[in-house]
Amino acid sequence: MNAQTNSDDLFRPLVKTGKQAAAERPSLSYFQEVMRKLAKNKLAMVGLVLILAIFVMAVIGPSLTPYSFADQSLLDGNMPLSAEHWFGTDDLGRDMFARTWYGARISLTIGVVAALIDLVIGVSVGGVAGYMAGRGKKGERIDNAIMRVIEVLHGLPYLLVVILLMVVMEPGITTIITALTVTGWIGMARLVRGQILQLRTNEYILAAQVLGASFARILWRHLIPNTIGIIIVNLTFTIPAAIFAESFLSFLGLGVQAPIASWGTMTNDALGVILTGDWWRLFFPGMMISLVMFAFNVFGDGLQDALDPRLRD
Repeated sequence: MNAQTNSDDLFRPLVKTGKQAAAERPSLSYFQEVMRKLAKNKLAMVGLVLILAIFVMAVIGPSLTPYSFADQSLLDGNMPLSAEHWFGTDDLGRDMFARTWYGARISLTIGVVAALIDLVIGVSVGGVAGYMAGRGKKGERIDNAIMRVIEVLHGLPYLLVVILLMVVMEPGITTIITALTVTGWIGMARLVRGQILQLRTNEYILAAQVLGASFARILWRHLIPNTIGIIIVNLTFTIPAAIFAESFLSFLGLGVQAPIASWGTMTNDALGVILTGDWWRLFFPGMMISLVMFAFNVFGDGLQDALDPRLRD
């Protein structure tokens, strides 16, 4: 009996409970933890799949049909959906499938480029303002000057800026990207400044200052990397906002001009179809704008939850 008991005691440490095994597993890195939480959010993953699908179709979509986005055939005008024209045609006989995905290229390019420019300017300006605030009279003057410029630009009417740029510059993709970025970086700058104001008093920042680290090194090696989570989340909301702004301006005739197609110009061209019954001309560009807005917003919400340290399991 004692021999059997001793043998059981000998092998008992080899049998571990589930909690013990889980406790001894290697801990996940921060990136792995974020990806695990993001993968558990089904709605966010649906948004990510939609974003990837739209980007892929924007690249290969126009090549899947033999028709160009600009080819006209008045005899085939306003044709409904068919095996020949998958999304139908418009009043000039142009293939709506080719125009929809070519328009996706234009709208996504404008949205992504404008958002990236806003990212660079906003992070740089907001980082400098946040770090300099409270660092003596010179730092206070720099921060105050930056914030006054931001307040002036924030007070400018958006459409007025666009119209003035249209007068000075020729209408086109470059003009509309410029119009979107003149004031678009303000939100990012304010967000980054607020985060820097919270981080600059941490011990590792004070230690870097004591060791003689330069301003640029402290800002770009210590402060900005620690705000990257909220910057990425804000970027996922900036891209759909820029795409919607481009569509809105193109719908008003202030964006890209014919024969270039974008979702906004296609929606503008289809204004009268509600009365004629050619629903497909308005449905497809409107559906794409809605899908992009939905996909980026639900993915951004899921990413925000995944990056939030307060929601750790």
